[in-house]
Formats: sequence, structure tokens, C-alpha cells
Amino acid sequence: MISLLLSNKKVYFASDLHLTSTYDELSRKRERDFVKWLDRIKNDAAAIFLLGDIFDFWFEYRHVIPRGYARLMGKLAEMTDAGIDIHFFTGNHDQWMQNYLKDELNIKIYHKPGEFEINGKTFLVGHGHDISAGTLTERLQNFVFANPVLRAMYAWLHPRWGIALGKNRSVSSRKKHKIVEPFDGIEKELIYKYIKTAMELKHYDFFVFGHRHLALDVQLNEKSRYINTGEWIEKQNYAVFDGEKMELQR
Repeated sequence: MISLLLSNKKVYFASDLHLTSTYDELSRKRERDFVKWLDRIKNDAAAIFLLGDIFDFWFEYRHVIPRGYARLMGKLAEMTDAGIDIHFFTGNHDQWMQNYLKDELNIKIYHKPGEFEINGKTFLVGHGHDISAGTLTERLQNFVFANPVLRAMYAWLHPRWGIALGKNRSVSSRKKHKIVEPFDGIEKELIYKYIKTAMELKHYDFFVFGHRHLALDVQLNEKSRYINTGEWIEKQNYAVFDGEKMELQR
């Protein structure tokens, strides 16, 4: 929990890098660009929220994790060692994350939306896949990935096959679905509908989510806003809170 920001500190939010562990030059470029961005903000960052789908596929065996991401891992370790809080919310592509980043890099891991208070402002933060599954296929996929028994069964596969299978599924999923699904108006957005329901139960100053691959800044009422951090595949969007105001940037 972050209760108070120093006057010269900020909180950053980013999501949906979809980094691959294969020799994909576009993914390598995204990783290098993201590390450069982290290096640029490290001096004024009090905390960084990574809102899911940072990796295109992630599965942790007891002694094995997907290869790659050395630049990113090194930079995140440097930042947590320097006292910067990093909060990681798993998305639908990396929801099989367990404790590796927590144990090795001191990163806080969340599997559901979480509440935070920063400088007296209340935030509801998450990825959004679990609240925006509209089709039966999406709901079934979320159930399968969240089921501990099925997760344990998947772990029985040798990593050579289990990680390869997961990477192929992720790639085929992104090829099948567009990077940004058509925007038919805010009223039809499933995350927005979830937020409207949440607002009836409790006040939040900011709702911050990813998943949608569409940067959004929506004024909900006089006191509440919905920010979607977009994606880093094409647009390199992110959000920043300076203790008083929240901005969506690129």
C-alpha cells in the first residue's frame, strides 16, 4: 500500500507488452524500448504497476521458467533494489505466474484487481481479462487457466513441450484476434460495465486497467475516472500519477 508520495515522486502504470521468449526481433525491440523507459523514469518513480500480459506466455515449473527477458529482469531487479515498489497484476497471457518474480526480484504479485490509496486518492487496479470475458470461449479459457488442478496437470508436461505448447497457443491467439478489437462506444465496453457496477458499491477516484489494447481516459463523474493503459505492441501507452493528477501518455 502506498499512502503518501513525496513531492517529486510519481506512480507509473503500463501493460500489454506481450514479450516473447523466441528470437523475435519485434519483441526484442519492445523489450529494449521498455527498459529504456524504465531507466528514464527510475529517478522519480515511487512505484510501478505492471498490469498484465507483460509476457506473451509464462508458466513456472518448480525449477524452470521461460527463457529470455534478461534485459527486463535485470532492470526490474535494479529498481526494486533501489527501493521502488513494483506491483505485477497477472493477465490472461501470464496468469500462470507464481512466486519467481516475488522471490527473485521482490515484486508483488496479484491475481485479481486490487485496491490502493495514494496521496489520499483511491485506486482500483487490475488487468481486466477476468472482468471482460464476453464469449463462452473466453470464460472457459479463464476457468481452465485459473483451475489449480488443471494447472498441476499441465505441470506434468516436460518443460520442453509445456512451454512450447503455451507459446504456440499465445501466438496463434494473437494472430486470430486483432491487436485492438473494434470500439463500439464506451457503453459496450465490458470493463466499463464492471466499473459502473463497482461504483455503486464503493467510491474510487481512479479505475486503472489494461487488457483492452486501447488507451482510454473516461470521466465517469465529477470525482472518478477510468484509465486504460492501452498497449506497447504499437502505441507504447502508459499512465502516470503525480500525487494530484493522472495522465495518459505515450
